[in-house]
Amino acid sequence: MDVLMTVILLLVCLVISNIISHYIPIIPTALTQIAFGIVIALAFPQISLEVETEWFLLLFVAPLLYNDGRHFPREQLWQMRAPIFGNAIILVLITTIGGGYFIHWIIPEVPLPAAFALAAILSPTDPVAVNGIAKRIRLPEKVLNLVRGESLINDASGLVAFNYAVAAVVTGYFSLREAVFDFIYMFIAGAVLGLVLSLLITWVRFTLRKQGINDATLHSLLQILAPFIIFIITEALLHASGVIAVVVGGIVHSLLRERTETALAEEQVLTENIWSTVLFTLNGAVFLLLGVIIPPSMSATVQNPNINNVLAIGYVLVIGTGILVIRFLWSYFYSLYEYRFKKAEDVDKPAVSMTLLVSLTGVRGALTMAGVLSIPLLIANGAPFPERSLILFLAGGVILFTLIAATVFLPLLSKGEAAEGKTADFLDMDAAKSRLLLAAMKKIRSELTEDTEAAAYQLIGEYKMIFRRTHFDRSPHERDWNVFQQKMAEVRLMALKAERKYIHDMMANEGMSEEIFAAFEKSLELREEALSKNVRSRFAFLIGNAFRDWKRSTGKYRRNRDKDKLVRLHIGRDIQLKALQAALDCLESYAKEHERAEAVYAVILDYKKMIARLTRPQAEYNEKVEAQKDELRIRVIDAERAEIRRMYEDGEISSEQAKALRRMINSVESVTLYEHVE
Repeated sequence: MDVLMTVILLLVCLVISNIISHYIPIIPTALTQIAFGIVIALAFPQISLEVETEWFLLLFVAPLLYNDGRHFPREQLWQMRAPIFGNAIILVLITTIGGGYFIHWIIPEVPLPAAFALAAILSPTDPVAVNGIAKRIRLPEKVLNLVRGESLINDASGLVAFNYAVAAVVTGYFSLREAVFDFIYMFIAGAVLGLVLSLLITWVRFTLRKQGINDATLHSLLQILAPFIIFIITEALLHASGVIAVVVGGIVHSLLRERTETALAEEQVLTENIWSTVLFTLNGAVFLLLGVIIPPSMSATVQNPNINNVLAIGYVLVIGTGILVIRFLWSYFYSLYEYRFKKAEDVDKPAVSMTLLVSLTGVRGALTMAGVLSIPLLIANGAPFPERSLILFLAGGVILFTLIAATVFLPLLSKGEAAEGKTADFLDMDAAKSRLLLAAMKKIRSELTEDTEAAAYQLIGEYKMIFRRTHFDRSPHERDWNVFQQKMAEVRLMALKAERKYIHDMMANEGMSEEIFAAFEKSLELREEALSKNVRSRFAFLIGNAFRDWKRSTGKYRRNRDKDKLVRLHIGRDIQLKALQAALDCLESYAKEHERAEAVYAVILDYKKMIARLTRPQAEYNEKVEAQKDELRIRVIDAERAEIRRMYEDGEISSEQAKALRRMINSVESVTLYEHVE
């Protein structure tokens, strides 16, 4: 029960952290989730999670790397094979050796083999946090591909180096020959097993299809289980690298999927939807767990009177900086080597700013923490593992240091890179989506008939809600959402003025009682007050309201008190309809006289909906209206696809943006056409 409650608590925090990140985008979601995990650990000290490296690799690393292998662009992976393997293997060894000597030099109490172990487990990078930062800034594609590519392999190389360093501390024995042989075996055997097992799983799926077992859900589940099956067999049975195996398995799966994705479209869509949920949960849970395990891991060092806490934090800053400096030097000199000795056209002259970007993207993550927690308490002779608590503290601190450094400095450096680089003059996604929504509403207006009026207005309301969330408008003069909102408010005030004029004319001609007039006046005043947000319109509202109060107090409208009260409601509705129609006529006349009056058309639609609601108050939910909405949606989707094609052909959006917009429309179409089958 405790484990179940802990899992539920982590999932709730996962949801809350993503909501917070929506409102505070400057802070990466990963950092927010780590903070939540720390709060959980401090608020609920009874929660104890024993994070073992084996199950952490199986539950988190295997599916995440398998998915990265499925989606990593193979052409770029092959083109960047040299820097990727250099970062994933050579840089890991340099970090282990150089970082180990550096740690032992500044902290002599940490034996050299233990320092090697700490440096080795600090060498693997975690691209998940960098991806979160990259969503809000423009990092060069080459940098992102490099850090994603090296993370496919450096987990394995870093863990191998770490395990041998820990074994040297525990047993006092180390053989370089055995270490090199084991690494080569684990790497090659893992790659071969990943290839064979991925092909075997694919063969099983196709055999089931030949037997008539075509359940898309079943086959999607088999695809989700693939990384776990590959990892378990590779690690447990043949003691090879499960990390390398799942990466190769993911690449093989992507190759085979390309040959069958059209024939098995339903299965592919379902599988991708499941994967998106799984990956969202795993990525968030990784950092929540990291936050949960950091406080207890650091507590021994914090509570130890023999260790100065300020000095320990200083060690974290120095070691974290040292690890990044090693990465910076390697990246710079490798770029210099490529520039001088490789005469490729796409190799640029080494730049300090680009090298800093590559260095800061080397964020350390949860694998580092899971690995360092596997350090045993005792060595072979029964003595405590040397400085274990301090090593845990340093590992957790360096993780936070690299993440905070990336959060602070990557946006600053990326601005310079974006200014120097060539950027295509494409619309951003919010602008493109707004174009689609406006095209959709235009199509609905063209399909509007008396029979489909209720369905059309409901559908327009849905699209308007989506439009407001995009915070964008198609007019280049109204791209700021606040400007567009202000213009809509001004149009609504103009419409209210037309309504009020009609009401006052009716009252002057004794067309209503004072009671009905007062009710209309109160309603108009409330609506006007809600729209009067700026100082000028607020002042005009107060002056107008005072003037109307004076007219009422003088008795100018004190007539018709003795009218028949039985017909007041009917008269009131008729007057309201005529007042709304007067405002609608005013708006339509205004729209004809002004070009690009999108705000006016939006208000016109609102008035038409209000009139339709009053004339047909019984038009509630029914199957006919829903069927009409679905038919309209299909027509609207066709219009949106045509708008995407037009924007792409006119060079307003890129190929990737067009694909993303089509995927969005396809999702809406799938929901519209979906029918539940038992």
